[in-house]
Amino acid sequence: MTKAQDKTVAVLLERHGRTYAQEAGITVKDTPAPLYQLLVLCTLLSARISASVAVAAAHELFAAGYRTPRAMSAASRQQRVDALGRGHYRRYDERTATMLGEGAELLTAKYRGDLRRLHDATDSTPELIRGLQEFPGIGPVGAAIFCREVQAVWMDVAPFLDQKVADGASRLGLPAAERALAGLVSPADLPRLAAACVRAALEKGVADEVMAHVVDHSTSAGQG
Repeated sequence: MTKAQDKTVAVLLERHGRTYAQEAGITVKDTPAPLYQLLVLCTLLSARISASVAVAAAHELFAAGYRTPRAMSAASRQQRVDALGRGHYRRYDERTATMLGEGAELLTAKYRGDLRRLHDATDSTPELIRGLQEFPGIGPVGAAIFCREVQAVWMDVAPFLDQKVADGASRLGLPAAERALAGLVSPADLPRLAAACVRAALEKGVADEVMAHVVDHSTSAGQG
């Protein structure tokens, strides 16, 4: 890592290194409930809707008690619609409410409510991605988000830094190649780096803001 890259990564993680799971109040662990909550979040993020609205909707679903597949299945479709509406997830609320119910039932029937069983049944990340896409509402985008966020817990998935991460890294002057980019941080910080690079790719001004702070830091250090 060059000094410039070191400064860029430090500023990037400080200002934008919060995972989407963290924003939704999920502490990702290798246990059934948080893994399911991450799947719910990825379902919400898969729609053509802002990440902030998806995160707010996840908060409302979890606040209503729908933190496990059993609880999600037990809720009525209207209860799920109402929770999504409180999070302003209105454009896709009815369709998403149906998909969340169907996904919870599938997870219960096929994996006894535990995504670790899916993980154990797969031999590679591409196979895991295909398995995740069996759930309603989870396509390639949702499966990629899940893998980016879970890789510090499911270490065999790491490094998982997809094209969206690479696009953000390029804007920041960081290496786009997966292993080179992963080598800039510890394994525990990979999900944070991935989320921050995605923000640099998707959110206008993030890359410019980070680079401006890097320049200011360098200038201050030089004057000191």
